[in-house]
Amino acid sequence: MEEQVIELKAEILKAMAQPTRLRILECLRNGEKCICEIVPAIDGEQSNISRHISVMQKTHLVSTRKEGVRVMVRVRDPKIFEILDHVGLLLKKQIVETGKLIDKFA
Repeated sequence: MEEQVIELKAEILKAMAQPTRLRILECLRNGEKCICEIVPAIDGEQSNISRHISVMQKTHLVSTRKEGVRVMVRVRDPKIFEILDHVGLLLKKQIVETGKLIDKFA
């Protein structure tokens, strides 16, 4: 049972661990958007963006719905942004610590 949970966590993290997918998630931070809005916002190609959204749908990070001809995308659980924010804080801490280390050698 525990191994299954680890595997599922890994699948979610793998789905997030790609720059285009992170850009899509950040683009959705302020709410639902049409794929037609996401494409120019992250400077991507529609087919590529759609493929990444499909990967994130499979791990339940995002959901889509049709609105006429538009495909709307939203983050299923805003807690995903807490994860992204924590990663940002870890990165800032690493940058500060690396800067202090470099200062010791300068």
